[in-house]
Parts: sequence; C-alpha cells; structure tokens
Amino acid sequence: MPLRSAAARPVKPVIITRQVIAGFGDARAPSQQAGERSRGYNFNMRFWVVVCSLFVLCGGLVAKDKTAKASAPDPVTVPATIDHNRVVIDVDIPLPDGSVRRIHAWVDNGDPDLNLSRHLATLLGLNVSCDDKECSSPPPREIRIDGMTIPLADVKKAEIPLKPVSAASVLANGMNVEINIPSTVLRHYDVLIDFPEHKFTIGQPGSIHFLGVSSKVQVTENGLIEVPSQIENKKYNLALDIGSNISFISQEIFDQLADKHPDWPHMTGAVGSANMWGADEEARWKVMRLDRLQYGPLFLTNVAVVALPKTILDFFEKRAGVATIGLLSSEAVLNYRVGLDYAHSTVYFDLGRFSSFPDFDVVGLVLRPEDDGRYTILEVADFEGKRSVAQGPDGVQAGDVLAAVGGIPVRGSTMGQVWSMLGGTPGQERKLTIEGGGKQFTVSAQVQHFLGETRNDEDRKKKR
Repeated sequence: MPLRSAAARPVKPVIITRQVIAGFGDARAPSQQAGERSRGYNFNMRFWVVVCSLFVLCGGLVAKDKTAKASAPDPVTVPATIDHNRVVIDVDIPLPDGSVRRIHAWVDNGDPDLNLSRHLATLLGLNVSCDDKECSSPPPREIRIDGMTIPLADVKKAEIPLKPVSAASVLANGMNVEINIPSTVLRHYDVLIDFPEHKFTIGQPGSIHFLGVSSKVQVTENGLIEVPSQIENKKYNLALDIGSNISFISQEIFDQLADKHPDWPHMTGAVGSANMWGADEEARWKVMRLDRLQYGPLFLTNVAVVALPKTILDFFEKRAGVATIGLLSSEAVLNYRVGLDYAHSTVYFDLGRFSSFPDFDVVGLVLRPEDDGRYTILEVADFEGKRSVAQGPDGVQAGDVLAAVGGIPVRGSTMGQVWSMLGGTPGQERKLTIEGGGKQFTVSAQVQHFLGETRNDEDRKKKR
C-alpha cells in the first residue's frame, strides 16, 4: 500500500497541469500536442517500469531478510544463581551412554581455560593425565543450555584440579559447580548477564537486542575483555571479569591512591566479598574503596578493590597480551544487565535497579573453604583498631573451624551461603559454633560495617 501511494504522487501533478491548460484553451499546434503526449506516455512507462523493478527488488530483499532471521536461532535465557557474586547456571552434558546429565556451570568470562571436576571427567570417560600439580583431559564435546548446543571444539584441553578421591566432584572450593564456561567459548556468542533479575542469556551473534549505554572495548584473542577506564583523570585498561567476586588494581596504583586519600575507607583482611578462595595471603590483603571510577561509559562510586601484587599483575598482562592495571568484578556491576557483544567488541550496561549491597556488613572472619566442605578460620579482621571477634583461649584462633552460624551447620555450603549467614545489619549478633583445640564451643560476634562509604559519596547522598 505505501509503495502504490508513493508511485501515484509523481503522476498526479502532470494530470492537474493538463486539466488547467485545457480549461483555458490550448493554443499549441496539434503536432506539438501529439509529441508532448508521446513524451508523457514514454515518461510514465519508464516511471512504472522503475517502480515495479524497485518493488520486486525490495520484496526480494525483505523476503531474504525474513528468511535470514527465520534461520537464525533465538537466544536462550535461563535462571542464574548469583553466589558470592559469581554467576552459576544449569547446563546439560551428553554422556557416552546416550543419557544427559544436568550439572552446575560457572560463567567465567575472565578465564580462557576450560576447567572441570575429576568426577565429571570420569562420567564422560575422558582420558585423564596428571602430574604433581594438576590433571588434564580432552574437553567434552559440548554442553547444552536450555537445548542450545555449545560446542567445545575450539578448546584444546580441560584442566582438572588435583584433588583427593573424596573431593572428586569439587572444581573450586566454596562453589557448587563441576565445569566453567570460559572466555574462549563465550566469545563466539552474544551474552547477557541480568544481575537484578538473576538471568543469563546466550545466543548467536546478532541475536540479542542489547540495551543501555555502551563502550567499545578490546577483546583479546582468547576472549578476555579490556575496558578503557579512568581513575583521577588517568587512563588505564581494566578487564571485565564477571567470574571474579572482587575487583583488583595494581599494588602500585593502590598505594599511590591510599597515600593521596587516607580518608578513603580501607582495611587489611579479605572479609565478605573480598574473601575469594581462602589463600593464606588473603588474611593480609589490603582492601580499599575508590571514591570514583570511570569504567567505559559508567561513572562508578565506592568501588571496593584489592591491591594486586606485581607478580600476579604480570601474569594477567601476559595472558591478556595488553597492558592492564587489574580487573573489575561483578561486585561492582550488580545493579546492571551486562551485555557482551563480542562480535562488535562492545559492552553494554543497562541499569536495572538502584540499591547498595552491604557485602562488607559482616562478621570479621577470613575463611578458607576446604576440600571436605569445612571452613577454616584464617584470621580475624580488625575493626577500628580492635579485633572484631573475641580471640584467645575462650575466643576464636587462627586454624579453628567455623562449624555453624546461629545453629545452622556451614559444612558443605558455598561461600556465598556462608557469607549470607555472617552478614546482616551492623550491631546484630551472630552465634558462632567453633571447633578448635579438640572441643566445640560458642562465640558471640557482632556484624560490623567494614569498608564504609567515602566522604565524597556521603556528601553526594546528602545532596540528593
């Protein structure tokens, strides 16, 4: 219908002109009139030939576009568990006997390596080889997310942690997963992580309609993402790592900012979201809140960061192949829907809610999840110059085991679940059941407001 109306409009002025001329009488010679009629006829014929050709051409293009869209599979969306700021989804994996096993998978765009548990490798009948540090195997053929097949053919090998037989199903201590989905796999798709609604979407390139503000980023050969950033008007690259529960910046820059801004909240000891895997050095980690960070198109405030030693930063830079000062974790973008458009090297941030997450309103323990599901206490963090939990013969000591919180056993729980038990409103009391020195006893501990807001952020809130 629109094409027909458009075609009629150029002809109509010609007819009107002729009617006006006829109304006043036509003084032209008959031969001149006949010539003009012939030229008008030829013009109209050429016009309609062009219109028809365009109609056929456009119709063919529309049909071709519809066919292309029809042949492209729709993206799939599945529920996601945000556990200790890590994204966990259910995937299906075909077994050699033709059956399918559903397992938990960790969406880890900050790691190019495929990892799986020894238990899963055994189920798949993979040939596992080990040395004194780790094991490896050929990768599984594929995983399936809500019926969508994700081939793993591009992965050269799967890494398997060296664990005792009793912990064969443990991929990462403190997590309930048996495989990760690394950057080398995700980079072939459109990906959307909806943190506010706890959803994960994946589809073929071009299949997801991303919303929000966007930023051009650098996608490395192994799928890692580096985002142009600024801290106090100095430009840097910061990776985007939604597989990490806490952000990191280089120790050098961390120390410079801490010296310049002694009023920015800081502490020693990885409590709450900063408590990553329970490595011994986490008890000595330096943590600070950055007042302001420009991250691509976002201006973020109160970003919690851990100082990253140079040896680890060098490893990150070598793996990424580009200069970087650290990474931004999911902890900093929990209010957003984060879209990863790998094909166009673009990241989208769509604000889904306004809220703050009291990840550091917790009991001040630094924990280590063990292979057998227990939680060892590495250290007690200081709060305002004092130990935040009672220590000594009648209190907590390093090496004790946290058995329960409020009477609820923690053994076998994830890190996210344990920190939910230890979190709350500052001043609330938590009853900790402790095992140590061959006995079990109870200790009362208060939830403390570790790593509070910066002064500038408090001023911004008052102005609102």
